[in-house]
Amino acid sequence: MVDYGAGNLHSVHNALKAAGASVTVTADPFVVRAADRIVLPGVGSFKACAEGLRAIPGMVEAMQERVQIGAAPFLGICVGMQLLADRGLEHGETAGLGWVPGEVRLIEPRDPAIKVPHMGWNDVAMLPHAKGHAVIEEGEAYFLHSYHFAASDPHCVAALTDHGEGLVAAVARDNIIGVQFHPEKSQSYGLATLRRFLEWFP
Repeated sequence: MVDYGAGNLHSVHNALKAAGASVTVTADPFVVRAADRIVLPGVGSFKACAEGLRAIPGMVEAMQERVQIGAAPFLGICVGMQLLADRGLEHGETAGLGWVPGEVRLIEPRDPAIKVPHMGWNDVAMLPHAKGHAVIEEGEAYFLHSYHFAASDPHCVAALTDHGEGLVAAVARDNIIGVQFHPEKSQSYGLATLRRFLEWFP
């Protein structure tokens, strides 16, 4: 698990251990290059998280080498998922990793009764082309976010959640998965998601 000051490391670490993982929390790019699989957590703003990740010399390059070239299974959680996008528009425009095409925008519901942030339990609904995915399944998960992933390629969207409109709940591309919800706060559904990720060999 990549430690770049994201803030929710402890709870994600505990959830991964409960799911059966042997977890190394690290800010060392050399450790990341040798990892069997990589988890990128994240809470807070897109800008702060992107800057925190890039502030670690060699970390982005190590992640790219291990995930994009080495094909290690990757899971991004909340802002860790959002960082997969080309750019984020929170506190100005900030470049993302560019692994899943799209951008991260403010949730702007047409119905004023729909509150932002999107907070609490909500359904994760699989899209037809993604049903049967080895890791993401339908269920109910815990969300907490004010910005959402607007994907440019609909085939990369695995699941939606409804908050006045369909918002991306999960993205999937080859060996890369991102979830907007918090599996570490999603009780049995979240732990089952993490277990499937740990058993996944794309």
